[in-house]
Amino acid sequence: MGERGWCVVLKANKFKKLAVWSAALLVLGGVLSACSKTESVAEAKADNGPASGGALVYLEQQAHTNLYPPAGGFYPNGGVLNQITDKLTYQDPKTLEIQPWIAKSWTINDSATEFSFELRPGVTFSDGTPLDAAAVAKNFDTYGRGNKALKLPVSEVINNYERSEVLGPLTVKFYFSKPSPGFLQGTSVIGSGLVALQTLERPFDELGDATKIIGSGPFVVTSETLGKELLLSARKDYSWGPAQLAHQGRARLDEVRFIVTPEDSVRIGALLSGQAGVIRQVQAYDEKRVEEQKFVIYAPSTRGVNNSIVFRPDNALVADLKVRQALLHATNTQEVVQTLFSHNYPQATSVIAASAQGYVNLASKLAYDPQKAQQLLDSAGWTPGPDGIRQKDGRALVLAAYDSLPQPQNKETLQLVAQQWGKVGVKLQVLSGDAGVRIVDNLDPEKTPVAPGMVGRADPDVIKSNYYPTNRNVLLQQGGVSQKVKGFVDPQLNGLLEAIAAQTDAQKRLALTAEVQNYLIDQAYVIPVFEEPQAFAAAPWVRDVGFEAVGRPSFYSTWLAKR
Repeated sequence: MGERGWCVVLKANKFKKLAVWSAALLVLGGVLSACSKTESVAEAKADNGPASGGALVYLEQQAHTNLYPPAGGFYPNGGVLNQITDKLTYQDPKTLEIQPWIAKSWTINDSATEFSFELRPGVTFSDGTPLDAAAVAKNFDTYGRGNKALKLPVSEVINNYERSEVLGPLTVKFYFSKPSPGFLQGTSVIGSGLVALQTLERPFDELGDATKIIGSGPFVVTSETLGKELLLSARKDYSWGPAQLAHQGRARLDEVRFIVTPEDSVRIGALLSGQAGVIRQVQAYDEKRVEEQKFVIYAPSTRGVNNSIVFRPDNALVADLKVRQALLHATNTQEVVQTLFSHNYPQATSVIAASAQGYVNLASKLAYDPQKAQQLLDSAGWTPGPDGIRQKDGRALVLAAYDSLPQPQNKETLQLVAQQWGKVGVKLQVLSGDAGVRIVDNLDPEKTPVAPGMVGRADPDVIKSNYYPTNRNVLLQQGGVSQKVKGFVDPQLNGLLEAIAAQTDAQKRLALTAEVQNYLIDQAYVIPVFEEPQAFAAAPWVRDVGFEAVGRPSFYSTWLAKR
């Protein structure tokens, strides 16, 4: 498994759930009984409407890492940041419309190179400093340009950023060197959470400590035991939530207690026994059990790049397009979904989710066809060896990939894919390792020619975020995070990605998004497997759990009903 929880020391698996749950829940119960306030004013009232008070216990599968807002793409990070920071704008999770929040209005020039925002008055960070135009300018100067001295990286959701200008106490303007049509939506995401100046003055390495993140959100960090537990308390003077929300004013809950609980069975056991109110990362095989006991499953879409297998063409074994095409057609994604997942995980029919902006259905190009896979490998010169593994020029077609801890059942997914590839003579080794080795090896295409990946964002720029060299660069192109100084680069792909980020005509931008999806599949750079939701479960007495546009929880409106 991943990082270890504070007191859970037994390793669970599907065949030992009961034993692990019994042992670990005893320890979990001791901690929760000492810290939980779920027997609250809210629960004492009749269930006749939203009530105030009480503490929510929220169990998270993994500890957060760094809470510098542009690092909020990691879901445990985003789950914390979404409670303690506000954004300039709010993206409606149903319509995806961008609406006012800290910015009450804005103007954009025709070329999308100048954006001006008028801010709400009276907003402050939890340290008492004003959230004014100067603070907003400093936030986006940092996110848009980075800070090398403090090792603060550039945000992946901001393209072509040039500078800010403070036009008045509550008026700020941003300038871009090229059109940046995705910027307005980018002001609504977790990676653009607004923080106080003292937070922006800290080096990146200090921002893994949640107590150092000073936001203006409805909750503030009260205490933290790093890697184990985090206590958030409602900010009593909070009065600037998004205007379109039914709930206004301070958060209804008094507290939210995050507890890192890596074992799936322990999270489920704590929820069903009433010791936790909400849990994240509910495995598909546990959904039925949860729902049979009248608990609630939430599975909001991440609306971005689907859970996929990607290739690193710098590795000679997958440099040949025919080999990548063969492996695409050797992958039975329907079998993966039907074997391991539920209806909340639709089979992927393109690079991005069907609910994503610019989606096109490419199911016909993703068809499972093992006979075609065999023919492609034959024509590429890979012939079966005595052990059944294909060989060429003295090399065996043996590939490797590390499983990804944040992605649901990723190890099992890769293992099933390995079985499928084995039927056409290709061996896939599914690796596990400590975080340090995993990170280093995943940047080396010679060690990991195959990798899992996904990213959520409700804007076409999400494709650029995943594949562009200076962003996530999952293909490990030259000029990005790859360890190779010289190597694979695809100018055509990069040109398309740059065009998406700069195209101001909405229809043309969506057409470019469709073109990139087709190109990625035609080049067999990626095998989309399923559309990944964020899977949560909640007790029936926990009401009005909210989610932002790509599935991170919001507890601002949440309240506790009488049990």
